[in-house]
Formats: sequence, structure tokens, C-alpha cells
Amino acid sequence: MARFQVAQIKVSWTALLALAHFTYLLLGATVFQILERDAESNNRNHFQLEKLNFLANYTCLDGPALEKFVEVILDAWEKGVNPSGNSTNPTNWDFSSSFFFVGTVVTTIGYGNLSPSTVSGQVFCVFYALCGIPLNLAFLKQLGKCLTIHLGRLERGMVSLVPHKQSVEVLAVSLFLITGSLVFLVIPTLLFTYVEEWSYGEGFYYAFITLSTIGFGDYVVGTDPHKQYISVYRSLAGVWIIFALGWLALILNMGARSMEYAISLTYPGFKKQEEEEDNISSSKQEDGSGQRAIQSKI
Repeated sequence: MARFQVAQIKVSWTALLALAHFTYLLLGATVFQILERDAESNNRNHFQLEKLNFLANYTCLDGPALEKFVEVILDAWEKGVNPSGNSTNPTNWDFSSSFFFVGTVVTTIGYGNLSPSTVSGQVFCVFYALCGIPLNLAFLKQLGKCLTIHLGRLERGMVSLVPHKQSVEVLAVSLFLITGSLVFLVIPTLLFTYVEEWSYGEGFYYAFITLSTIGFGDYVVGTDPHKQYISVYRSLAGVWIIFALGWLALILNMGARSMEYAISLTYPGFKKQEEEEDNISSSKQEDGSGQRAIQSKI
């Protein structure tokens, strides 16, 4: 663990990072509780009022029968069947939708609005994810390398325009960030807004929640039973997810390195001590592997 001195006191960087992490979680939980609790209470009261009105208008039904019907609707929704509309609703398991689903599996997004309901499908999903997730991680890693190479070429191409190296790096990263944002966030959000008839805020929210692999499932493309989508719409969305994930992973990695760089500037001894402890850890691992090799020969 890296340690640095603050006010003549040695502080564990791991402990400080853990404290900051859990403080951030507590802050987020408090804010969401304040923002969402009243809205949830209002929605619950509205739903209960609608049930009472429904029972009052349809006296042939009683409370238990209505509750049973609500359970049927919830069960259908959990199994991927949209309860609105009729039996002519498009299937969730055509090729385009299936391609979109497997994309959410290997990327670990997991919206939750669709999942296999048969035992054979569930078993296949487990083994498919076991092989697909490492394959996807390897692909994203290689995609990140390719993007890094292009970023390096962009920096070298701008050297003649900007004399200072640090200015070139900042300008190249900014251009890379702006271009990627347009290609993977702004333009797709505009398309989703047009096709799904969402507000731009809802479309941007969906795009970020998807690419960050959070995947709440409250917004999913191609699920409105009242719309006629082109056959490859969800497949194209799946391809967008894969490539945009590589770009966003690189951006988040650059953000993490920027935080480490800012900390090393604030506390100059931190980086040196971290490297020393990494060297000590590597030396111990090499000594351990050497001893095991000697013992195996004996």
C-alpha cells in the first residue's frame, strides 16, 4: 500500500481511497433518498387510488381478483412479455432482438427486461456468459489499444502545429474526447430520441446508463409495442454498445490516471513511495517463485 505524509502523519492511500469511496456512496444514497422518496410515495398512492376507482367502476370484480390480475401482469413483464397491446406484439426472440440480448450478456449490462425463461436457455446463458465475458474483455482491451495508437498518431500529427508537448497532449485528448462524444453519445442519442420519441435528456440518460454497464432497464430501445422498427434496429444498437464501450473504457481509464497524476502533484512523495512498494512486492514475488523452482528441482 502506498503511503504519503500529510501534516506529518502517515496516511494509507488504500484506507483514504476506501474512505472517499464509501463517503461518495453515502452521499449518493442520501441525495437519491431525498430526490426519489416523495415521488415514489406519490406514485404508490396514485396506483392505490386507481385500483380503488377501478373496483368502484367494475363492481363484478373484487379486491382479491384484481390483485391476482396484477400479479399476472407483473409475471408477464418479468418474463419479457409486454402486457400492453395484444398478441400481435413483435417477439422478443427474433434474431435482431436475440443479438441485442447476447450483447447485453457479454458486456454485463443486463437490463433485466428480458431473460431466458426455459431451463435449457438459462443453463446455456450461464456457459455462454462464462466464455463470452472474457472474450468481450479481451476485445475491448484490444480496441482500447487501437484507440490509444490513434490518439498517439493524433498527438504526433499536431506537434508541428503546437510547439509545447504538454499543450499537444491536452489538445489531442480534448479533440479525441469531443469526437468520441459526438460519434458514440450525441449522434446515437439524437437517433434514439427520434426513433423512440424520448426527450433528449432521456436518450442521453439511456446511452450513458447503457455504456457504463449499469443497465437499469427502465429505458431500452426497440421495446415499444406500438412502433414498427426496422429488422436490424436492435442489432445495430448492439454493435453501437460494443464499440462505444471500448471508447468509454479508455476515457474512464484516462480519468483514473488523471486523478493519480493530480494526487502525485499534490503529494510529491506519493508516487515515489508507491513505486518503491510495488518494487518490493515484485521482488517478493520473484523470490517466492525462485524458491518454488528450487524446491521443485530438489
